[in-house]
Amino acid sequence: MQDNNSIVSSPKKFDPTTTISSEFGIFGIPLSEEECKVILLPVPWEVTTSYGKGASNGPRIIRDASAQIDLFDFETKNAYEVGYFMQPISEKWIAENKKYKELAQKVIHMRTEQSGDTAQIDKLVAEVNAASKQLTKWVYDETKKILAKGKLFGLVGGDHSTPLGAIQAICEQHSANGQSEVGILHLDAHSDTRKAYQGFEQSHASIMYNVMNSAVKPKKLVQVGIRDFCEEEYNFVESRPDIKTFFDIGIKQRLLKGESWGSVATDIIAELPQKVYVSFDIDALDPRFCPSTGTPVIGGMSTDEVFFILNLLAQSGRQIVGFDLNEVSSGDADESEWDGNVGARMLYKLCNWSVVTNK
Repeated sequence: MQDNNSIVSSPKKFDPTTTISSEFGIFGIPLSEEECKVILLPVPWEVTTSYGKGASNGPRIIRDASAQIDLFDFETKNAYEVGYFMQPISEKWIAENKKYKELAQKVIHMRTEQSGDTAQIDKLVAEVNAASKQLTKWVYDETKKILAKGKLFGLVGGDHSTPLGAIQAICEQHSANGQSEVGILHLDAHSDTRKAYQGFEQSHASIMYNVMNSAVKPKKLVQVGIRDFCEEEYNFVESRPDIKTFFDIGIKQRLLKGESWGSVATDIIAELPQKVYVSFDIDALDPRFCPSTGTPVIGGMSTDEVFFILNLLAQSGRQIVGFDLNEVSSGDADESEWDGNVGARMLYKLCNWSVVTNK
């Protein structure tokens, strides 16, 4: 059990039914939004998920588990003292997620079973696409509000479609003459560069395609751990000089031939510009760390390897200008203590390094 006596009088065990308005904040820090430097936007959305489920519970299970984390960190020491705050989980978007996920799942079922006419499917797809665009606009607007207050920004999903609006807002803020100065460090099992999936234009499988085709797109996309992708995605990333993909099999071959993870990580960081946005899909990790995630894939990184990359990123003098953590899922159950625990610890490291690189 953590000893956070300098922050709270005693540890708090959260009741899952009351988490949205819990007494203490994320990581057990009982500070108001105004008092905190890092503001986290929870997005309970998994409308277009095509395999597993439970990603919309990610913000809640992470918050539930977060109170068990010791605040002092070996690498970042007392970075938390600037304050971390997760905004309330939107009841509106919980309801919208439920409504439009049912429509999306109906589309997926009709396509799989080859039932329903084309017009009916197209109508449902259009409704889901419109809802996804509304969600992206909301995330964009909320991100702009947080940035306008001079806060450091993080997003907690939800599936990996959720940060599109946030990335767009941050790329716009850090731009000159219509060109963004931001590079994306994308940790994931999947390339997420499909133009669309099942007809859904803002699918979790299309986030980085949409990011790299935004009006103000990142300066560079650096993908790490990618091990599940289609030929279309492979051709897309290979055709773009502003995309560098470190495929998981290529990484593992280097390690198996005797190279160190430090050498590989150094090559990864070298591809990034000075300003970096970290987009972290939890399935970048080996599935033993996140068994309930929606689309698990064998292989992947350990938590220590991810921690090493974040440390090296900070040591290089680069600045983290924003981040997201997605696909931490409860699976078929309402709760997944292990996934929530791992997610909370990964989120805490992202918060800490964000603070350290912005001092």
